[in-house]
Amino acid sequence: MGLIKAAVGAVGSTLHDQWKEAIRCEDMGNDILMVKKTTPTGVITAGSTIIVAPGQCAIIFDNGRVLDATAEDGAYTFDSSSSPSLFAGQFGGMFKEMWQRFTYNGASAKQQAVFFINTKEIIDNKFGTPNPIIYRDWEHAVMNPRTQSLMGMKVGIRCFGTYTFKINDPFLFMSQIAGTADVYKKDLLNAQIKSEVIGAFSNITNSLGSDEYRVNAMDIPNKTDEIRAMMEENVFDEPIRKRGVALESFVVESVTFDEKSEEKIDTYELGGDAYTQQGTLVNSYGKAVQDAAKNSAGAMNGFMGIGMMNMSTGGMVGGAAQGPWQQAQNAQNYQVPPVGGNNAQAGAVAATEAKADTWECPQCHNTVSGKFCPECGTKRPEAPAKKFCTNCGKEVKDGAKFCPECGTKIEG
Repeated sequence: MGLIKAAVGAVGSTLHDQWKEAIRCEDMGNDILMVKKTTPTGVITAGSTIIVAPGQCAIIFDNGRVLDATAEDGAYTFDSSSSPSLFAGQFGGMFKEMWQRFTYNGASAKQQAVFFINTKEIIDNKFGTPNPIIYRDWEHAVMNPRTQSLMGMKVGIRCFGTYTFKINDPFLFMSQIAGTADVYKKDLLNAQIKSEVIGAFSNITNSLGSDEYRVNAMDIPNKTDEIRAMMEENVFDEPIRKRGVALESFVVESVTFDEKSEEKIDTYELGGDAYTQQGTLVNSYGKAVQDAAKNSAGAMNGFMGIGMMNMSTGGMVGGAAQGPWQQAQNAQNYQVPPVGGNNAQAGAVAATEAKADTWECPQCHNTVSGKFCPECGTKRPEAPAKKFCTNCGKEVKDGAKFCPECGTKIEG
């Protein structure tokens, strides 16, 4: 049993009338990865035609085994007396090996069907790192106290971007993922691929921040070619390939620091060269100042010791530590508010403000906080501009036609 390619233009000619059945699959778009097509009786009779559209692969099943396959678009006649033709198309010798070895135990007995596989590039898949990825940022290099050499500052980054993928092994895709489902959509696979894409990207960031590459965190979106080459060389996307799928493109669109890293970078930039050359010393100095301020009994002795440390370094960390010293002095004068209603009120207000700062992502409808959605990377929508009455200055609601205060008509 096999396929015989029909003559060019036969679909619209009188030959069309000779075909007993026509099995075809309309365009699957960007969301459907596989569709099963068969006849009302579940049997493909000899002389039936199978029409394969561009960007499709057709696999003929008979009682759990592969009869024939083609990845070349066109019209084919099903001939029960011929041997498999295996029109390979883009898959080379893969079809021949498949025909000799491949059976699918999940297929029910006495079933004949054509499985159409979408072989086009599946686009517009967004990803975002839900948790910060640890990265060595060389834009903010610090001194390694152990080796006395510069190293990238350890920061947490969140990345957002898009990727595309393509089914490059239809038989592996069916045996590992789709089986003999009537319809298999992208949504069923995308969550798994997205988590594996993020895992592969985490391995890439470890390399980009190494001593070999020294890529600044904010320059990662400009390293698309390097990221793709690194993924190919190290096969970081191996779990995806094992499912018969290959990543075609991978683009990082934006990178942001988490809050702790932003605070660390602010400290770095305030410290200037002193932080770069004596970063560990500056941090130790600031911590010692604050610890001394907390100890009222020994604060004076602590400050005297800190002064001696500053003298021993030639005053290098003195300027960088002015902030912590001032904070320590302010901490001594700070009065703890009484426990009770005031604190409870403050807590309620803080909780209300925190809740008010959340927003609903228009793309995936998750309730999130911050400037970007951690799930899909969508930017927070801008708040609508307020309107005011041109006569009395009263704020008016959006959509109002007249001022509630003076009755003036609202233009625009």
